Formats: sequence, structure tokens, C-alpha cells
Amino acid sequence: MDMRETGRTGGPATQDLLRAPNVEAFILTDDGVFPNNRRLPLLVYRKVLSLDAPDLLAQVQAVLAENGWGGSWVNGIFDYHHYHSTSHEVLAICGGRAEVCFGGEHGISLTLSAGDVVVIPAGVAHKNLGAGNDFVVIGAYPRGQEGYDLCHGKREERLQADKNIVSVPIPESDPLYGPDGPLTEHWRV
Repeated sequence: MDMRETGRTGGPATQDLLRAPNVEAFILTDDGVFPNNRRLPLLVYRKVLSLDAPDLLAQVQAVLAENGWGGSWVNGIFDYHHYHSTSHEVLAICGGRAEVCFGGEHGISLTLSAGDVVVIPAGVAHKNLGAGNDFVVIGAYPRGQEGYDLCHGKREERLQADKNIVSVPIPESDPLYGPDGPLTEHWRV
């Protein structure tokens, strides 16, 4: 599929940055410690970023912002289980690779490599199990959800977290492909 034919891309820089999405979807349910999200799947877009795009980090941040995903940062992924009850999150892997656990101790472990993008629904735990020194990730949140919280799976935070998660709105736009992207197809409620 040529993304220019689908109408899912922005300007010329976006066309050079994005490849046709190959999406993997995973439903991760409550494990007794982490609520995860029984309604919205974790989405993994494999090898969707063109790594030879000039100024990759700036282009990725610009595409995220163009599609209504803000509060972006460049760093790594925490090496402890955590989740956000007030926001969804996107992680764009721009360098290296990491083994990441999603869903808590009994969840799934995925190898994420440069070019992959992950969309994490509110409530889904994630943890970096190991990454090389060259690992670079950009994170961002849907418009209006940039003031995310940080939950650790503690019993005392769970009641409020459960209330928050069901109240988090579905983004109006896929972080990479806009209003007609894979997120809007997979996250219909």
C-alpha cells in the first residue's frame, strides 16, 4: 500500500518518513496488580519509520504533533513496571532495540527495534527489560492528555486508576497516520 494513495499522510516529509503500517494488536487484561485495558488493544506498528529520513527525531516529533499527539520527549523507557491511568501513550523507536514487557509480570515481552512504533492504551503496564546504549525512543500523548500520571501497581492507587482509565477518551487521530489511521480502526468502542 502506498501511503500517498490512502490520504493518511501529511506533507512531503511525512511521505519520506512513514511506511505502510503492519499492525499487531494485543488485548492485555487485568492481572490483579495492573489494570491493563480490556477494551483497547496495545498496537505495535512494525518497521513503520524510515530510519534514513533526514533529522529523524525532529520529523517524528513533527508528525506526532501534526496528528494531535503532544508533550513529546526523547529518552528511554523506565526499567520498572508502570502505567498511566489518565493518558494513552505512543512510543516511537528511533534507534537501537529493547526488550519491553507489557501488561505486568504475566504479560507479554516484545523486542522493539528502530522503526517500530507502539501505541499503549491507558492502564497498560510497561517496563524496559533491557536495551542497548544506542536505544532512543520518542514518547507523546494525545492532545489534552499530556498531564499524564505515573502509577506503579500499588493497591492504594488502584480504585482511582480504574475510574480514570474508563474515562480516558479515545484520540481523534492515529499518532502517525491521522484520522483514518490504524488506531481509529482498532480502537472503535
